[in-house]
Amino acid sequence: MTSALLIIDMQMVMQERLDAGRERVNGEAGDNIAALAGAFRAARKPVIHVRHRDSAEGSALNEKAPGYQPMPCAKARENEPVFIKSTSSAFASTELEGYLHEVGITHLVVTGAVAGFCVNTTVRAGSDLGFKMSVVSDAVLGFDLPDADLSAREIFDVTMAHLKSDFAEIVETRQLMAMQPA
Repeated sequence: MTSALLIIDMQMVMQERLDAGRERVNGEAGDNIAALAGAFRAARKPVIHVRHRDSAEGSALNEKAPGYQPMPCAKARENEPVFIKSTSSAFASTELEGYLHEVGITHLVVTGAVAGFCVNTTVRAGSDLGFKMSVVSDAVLGFDLPDADLSAREIFDVTMAHLKSDFAEIVETRQLMAMQPA
């Protein structure tokens, strides 16, 4: 089985939320993602990046907006693929699935933002497509939904429980760092 690290939507709009003090889970996720990316690169394992792009003018995720740019932990190196999506799932609006099959990747180690949205839908879609999915829980950002009166912790915990129940293995950065990425 060939594994790759998948970094989802770690863009400056997420850093802006963190800097503004938005209720969150895993505010240190960027540090864990950087450590994991370093370990995967050192082991010569693929690191794949996914970014969300919104074509609407004025959107924080419009490619011309500062929020669209990758956070420092998610800057791609020259040989690392970057998939640009317009949907929640990284599989629905990109060529990610075809790329994974082409290069023989069967296992995705998933990190990024946001737990209840793009991480959730990407993991479920990947599992449905037959990929082994692992979610690095402390390398995933979660935010609250104030309009629904749901805390970041509630959303995060329910999301991880759902993913663990049928779609993915849930691991932590320290577990992966203790072993060579496979």
